[in-house]
Amino acid sequence: MRIRPATPADRSELPALHTATVEAFGPEAYDQSTVEAWAKAGERTPSDYVTDNTEHFTVAIKNDDIVGFGHLIPEKSAVHAVYVHPDHARTGVGSALLAELEGYARGCGCEELSLQASLNAVGFYEQAGYTAVEAVDLDGIRVCEMTKALCV
Repeated sequence: MRIRPATPADRSELPALHTATVEAFGPEAYDQSTVEAWAKAGERTPSDYVTDNTEHFTVAIKNDDIVGFGHLIPEKSAVHAVYVHPDHARTGVGSALLAELEGYARGCGCEELSLQASLNAVGFYEQAGYTAVEAVDLDGIRVCEMTKALCV
């Protein structure tokens, strides 16, 4: 597996990956109506994954297939997303994506990162050293705000 910066050509694969991940793991923490609202099946488009030059968007590649993606907003010291296709979950892809985002953030001078974790992903982020701050509603979905100090 390798992690690389996302290219415009990658965008076409991301909506299906994003939706599949939510539909597979969302039910671990949310009811069906919340999962459907979050998954946005058929509503996501490649343009949802367009970032500007101040953001860092990566993809994880296995056997020439995109199996995950990560999104960092260094100006806000925020991890915006880490998603891994269900067929490749719990194999180190998410950890590799998160580690890459953290390394990039360190290089940008970020001393701390924050994120809003879906409730089913809180344990993943805790294992990576993040600490829960508070639960909040984000677009009608309960999430956990978390932070992690980075050694720069």
